[in-house]
Amino acid sequence: MDFKIQKKLKNSLGRAGILKTPHGEIETPAFVPVGTKASIKALTPEQVADLGAEIILSNTYHLYLQPGDETVAKAGGLHKFMNWQGPIMTDSGGFQVFSLGAAYGKEISKITTATKITDPSLLIPERFDDSDAPRLAKIGQDGVSFKSHLDGSVHYITPEKSIQIQHNLGADIIFAFDECTSPTEDLKYQEEVLERTHKWAERSLIEHKKLSGGCALFGIVQGGRDENLRKKSAKFIGSLEFDGYGIGGSFAKEDMSTAVKWVNEILPEERPRHLLGIGEPEDLFMGIENGVDLFDCVAPTRIARNGSLYTKNGKVNIMNAQYREDFSKIEEDCGCYTCKNFTKAYVAHLFHGKEMLAATLASIHNLYFIVNLVKKIRQSIFEDTFFEFKKEFFKNYFK
Repeated sequence: MDFKIQKKLKNSLGRAGILKTPHGEIETPAFVPVGTKASIKALTPEQVADLGAEIILSNTYHLYLQPGDETVAKAGGLHKFMNWQGPIMTDSGGFQVFSLGAAYGKEISKITTATKITDPSLLIPERFDDSDAPRLAKIGQDGVSFKSHLDGSVHYITPEKSIQIQHNLGADIIFAFDECTSPTEDLKYQEEVLERTHKWAERSLIEHKKLSGGCALFGIVQGGRDENLRKKSAKFIGSLEFDGYGIGGSFAKEDMSTAVKWVNEILPEERPRHLLGIGEPEDLFMGIENGVDLFDCVAPTRIARNGSLYTKNGKVNIMNAQYREDFSKIEEDCGCYTCKNFTKAYVAHLFHGKEMLAATLASIHNLYFIVNLVKKIRQSIFEDTFFEFKKEFFKNYFK
């Protein structure tokens, strides 16, 4: 893998570059659509490529359980298995551990509002007590034991196992095994998690070197919403021989930008940075301004399947009655397949009729919108118009 910065954004950490991988180049900053189970939901690989996506991300945890990483390896790796010609990333499975463990049954996700969480039970003071049921994952110093959400079978994942699985999957970029934490956690536990994540990062790197595949390994910076912990993590992870970096954690929306800035002011400038699981329009501008090169997020396709569509004037719910006889396009100047060929009334009809095509057309539009918004942001860096473009976009999107 090779990363080259082509243009820096004045008075900020932002930059535009080229990331070269064994399966093609990625113009950064770039948005990475999520194909959790080796599939972008409701879309074919050709449709994903046609809307402008250059790279996708698949999920280590889900593919390990089904169909199994060894099955994918026998098929020739993810590229052949799913017929995707471009670069692929796989996450480490750490966020799924968080979802099955500390966040299980709680309203805590990738982005939350920490200041509004007052229920003491969300702080989860005891993590290793058997009374923690029905939590599906338990974390120890060496790894994580968890029950499959599919059949209840028990599994144990260590940093070494995570790297072995990802090598079997055959992605171009893989991630070190980490422990994700909630912004609601107390400082003591955040410190404990950080030490464990740093040890796991070293173990992941050692295992990766043993396997010597053609993929690049990214280390993950954690530290929650604490400035000292974030900076400590950035210094430590940045000192190791990783090919790039992921910025992880479950973020409080109100302090995400500061956490990203703390990290990227420290991480080596010459290596790429990926903000894990973040992808709303306002977060893309924030991340790019603060030095992020890659983003992945399920939001564009997830909200599409519920009838929520991105437009430059904000999101619209195509299920609303006003669209039943609206024969205009979702976005008049949009170049996606959906807007070129269909009207709001038709897409609304599909949703009301519960037709499968509804999810396909909505997902094409939303992914096209987000993927190409990042491409426009990239172009604005080259043209020195980033801040003007951001101001104009926000004025229309949030009016």
